[in-house]
Amino acid sequence: MARQMMMVLMAVVAALCLASVCAARPAANPYTVEGRVYCDTCRAGFETSATTYIQDAKVRVECYNRRTHELVFTAEGTTDSTGAYKIFIKEDQGDRVCDAVLVDSPKPNCKLADPGRDRSRVILNSDNGMTSRRRFANSLGFFKDQPLAACAQLLQQYQLSEDEN
Repeated sequence: MARQMMMVLMAVVAALCLASVCAARPAANPYTVEGRVYCDTCRAGFETSATTYIQDAKVRVECYNRRTHELVFTAEGTTDSTGAYKIFIKEDQGDRVCDAVLVDSPKPNCKLADPGRDRSRVILNSDNGMTSRRRFANSLGFFKDQPLAACAQLLQQYQLSEDEN
């Protein structure tokens, strides 16, 4: 009887040890990074009612080692007809620092990345209280070479016109 109890106890301990090891390993294929890419037709530095969204723009998720700043992971995606992208990330990135980053615009007159909107931080680990595996990056933008003629009036609505007194 004592021998059977010892066997049961050993099986329970082994199961608990195995469960703790499995819980420490990151899940496979857990995250989707989603966002949009736009052409800032007014060169305002943010989305406006004149903004257009870019099909076939390239976006990359880059993850860096927090201590050494070495690039350790990348994944790329392309936008659809609405300027939206989804990039699938196969595993939890742990303590790494990750950003969604603009790579390229197919529009010849809208290729200059907006320095304030060329990347967006995304958290790709499960140690933060977020239960969803979907991660939403802020919109990323390229500047149009020349602003549209209607932009001056549009930006006055935002009180951002350069001609303000």
